[in-house]
Amino acid sequence: MPIALLALTLSAFAIGTTEFVIVGLVPTIASDLGVSLPSAGLLVSLYALGVAVGAPLLTAATSRFNRKWVLMALMTLFIIGNLLAWQAPGYNSLIVARLLTGLAHGVFFSIGSTIATSLVSKDREASAIAIMFTGLTVALVTGVPLGTWIGQHLGWRATFLVVSLLGTIALIGSALLIPRNLKRAAPASIAQQVRVLTHPRLLLVYAMTILGYGGTFTAFTFLAPILEQVTGFDSSVVALIMLVYGASVAVGNLYGGRLADRLGATSALSWVFAGLSIVLALLTFTAGHAIAAVITILVWGAFAFGNVPGLQVYVVQLAERYVPEGVDIASGLNIAAFNIGIALGSIIGGQVVTHLRLTDTAWIGAIIVLSALAATRFSARLDQRRELRLAGV
Repeated sequence: MPIALLALTLSAFAIGTTEFVIVGLVPTIASDLGVSLPSAGLLVSLYALGVAVGAPLLTAATSRFNRKWVLMALMTLFIIGNLLAWQAPGYNSLIVARLLTGLAHGVFFSIGSTIATSLVSKDREASAIAIMFTGLTVALVTGVPLGTWIGQHLGWRATFLVVSLLGTIALIGSALLIPRNLKRAAPASIAQQVRVLTHPRLLLVYAMTILGYGGTFTAFTFLAPILEQVTGFDSSVVALIMLVYGASVAVGNLYGGRLADRLGATSALSWVFAGLSIVLALLTFTAGHAIAAVITILVWGAFAFGNVPGLQVYVVQLAERYVPEGVDIASGLNIAAFNIGIALGSIIGGQVVTHLRLTDTAWIGAIIVLSALAATRFSARLDQRRELRLAGV
């Protein structure tokens, strides 16, 4: 694999840390700022909304510029956003900082996905995207547990200071490793952007992404409170369990990329969504038992992010087929869809926590993932019909 993928992975690691570390800090932030658990969980939703807005709009706005310089500008914005979170005097200012950081996140993964696929041959596109997204999974393995530990012992603000330092390292990596002569598509017109936004086949993939991620984050947003209040673990143990979860995610993400390359995107996604829905349903019953809960979380991690490479390469493939002039925009919209799913999932989870029980977030998340599975099978059927039509059958 090209060394430029290492720079993308470094940036993804920093971004993944700041996105997901908030999950481990929800109880700490809620206590420190005097807000409820659902309000603290809203910080996950608002960050995701920043990504959802930034991915399509800023991707389109920056399409005329050199890809390397855009990536470096995004990492600079990311550093600034985390420094603002470090100095945030209260809840509202923390929201602003999270929104700003989310804007940088959205464009990075949109552009990064198309760069990753352009660096390799067609048969290795999903694996290239998986390698870039490994930065996210490594963040779950090391960055999130470490950030959670720092937040619990030195205060949650210190976590964002450390993340800004990670962003600085990633910025240096981009400057050194990303080539200057990256190919980029011609800027899409307004009409072309509308086609990307309204094409039925792309809309179906966006729905798969929203539902697949939304189901996971209905429960994942409140994983720390579940482990503390239901399973009975001490807060100091939560960071260790996040480490176990992250290690499983890292394996699942890479395997998901290879599975998509081997079986095709829709077949791989069908297996991942089926497994994910089963595991979430089981968590409803195992959350109250320490050993069973940890085992379930370990298996959950293997499925939770295994859908990322397949979903991202699938939307790029469909965009190249139906709207080739808007591949970057389509990629950006799918990154937005990931984060709309995160936002909706955490909002739904917050409502569940408010009106039902913490463990009910798991089975409700499973139902949402089953909807993603149904959408995936429908999309696969449409692909098969097209192939038969082209073959004259």
